[in-house]
Amino acid sequence: MLYHLLIPLQDLCPVFNVFRYITFRAIYAAIFAMAIVLFLGPWFIEKMRRLKAGQTIRVEGPKTHLKKEGTPSMGGLLIIGAVTVSTLLWANLKNVYIWLVLWILVSFGCIGLIDDLKKIRLKDSRGLAGRWKLVFQILISLIFGMVLYKFDLLDTRLSVPFFKNLHPDLGVFYWPFIVLVITGASNAVNLTDGLDGLAIGPFIICAAVYGLFVYLAGHFELARYLLIPHVKGAGEISIFCGALVGAGLGFLWYNSYPAEIFMGDVGSLSLGGSLGAVAVIVKQELLLLIVGGIFVVEALSVMLQVAYFKTTGGKRIFRMAPIHHHFELKGWPEPKVIVRFWILAVILGLLGVSTLKLR
Repeated sequence: MLYHLLIPLQDLCPVFNVFRYITFRAIYAAIFAMAIVLFLGPWFIEKMRRLKAGQTIRVEGPKTHLKKEGTPSMGGLLIIGAVTVSTLLWANLKNVYIWLVLWILVSFGCIGLIDDLKKIRLKDSRGLAGRWKLVFQILISLIFGMVLYKFDLLDTRLSVPFFKNLHPDLGVFYWPFIVLVITGASNAVNLTDGLDGLAIGPFIICAAVYGLFVYLAGHFELARYLLIPHVKGAGEISIFCGALVGAGLGFLWYNSYPAEIFMGDVGSLSLGGSLGAVAVIVKQELLLLIVGGIFVVEALSVMLQVAYFKTTGGKRIFRMAPIHHHFELKGWPEPKVIVRFWILAVILGLLGVSTLKLR
């Protein structure tokens, strides 16, 4: 909105020329989103407390988590609101990619909201049935792909990290691949969200790395120099990624151990889905396996645990899945698990950035 209001004034006052620059707007989108969360955080936490919108803890989980019962949840609403407002304020709203990523953020957030409301009202930690979550996620992801196709923005080729000339074309199989990336990222972040600040920390790192990649991919000369796919107009998504980083930092202020509020499924599903959508647009879907390695490992630990449990008649690989609970039950204090996972996320983020030159 500011972009459209102030750019025409650059002839009258040259200072408004700075709004032409994506880097300037991305930085201030981050600052603005963080300010919204920090300012509204105490009010929102108190509001959720009065509404008795507290977290329901799984009885089969670690016993140390039972004390978290009733901690205000659905903090994802605050994140979504801050990201949406900040993006609309600082981005070029004529860019179709902006509306696509906001579509994923808000629609996946709606799925999570339904899930959270069922948990809170019925006091049932299971929430919305998994099959219905998946159905809605698939439909939303397909609509996302259809819009890309309608605007002739759908590229079925993949960019493989560390390989400059390897671009396999999936053809019609790219459609289920879109669904896999977006729903997979959404559910992986959701599974990681089990400890105070555990999910939002690595997410901030992922959003920052992809903010860099979308900026580079949207710049023709830089994309050609770095041998990454050039996606015309994708640079504008840097504003969205900046807002994600800022809102995430603001939320971490209240979500760090011991957490005053949890993001809930409304937050984890929407943030993960939006990360997958950005990866698809910028043609760095496989990079998500590296940069989002924490989320990948968390999701794999659940799948392996379930598969092994069913095939061996009740035996387990881990003491509990997702894997962060395994380390808790081994005796690691919760803050140690969280910080060590953050450290690994930083390393993976740097590894992802290194693929710009190692190819």
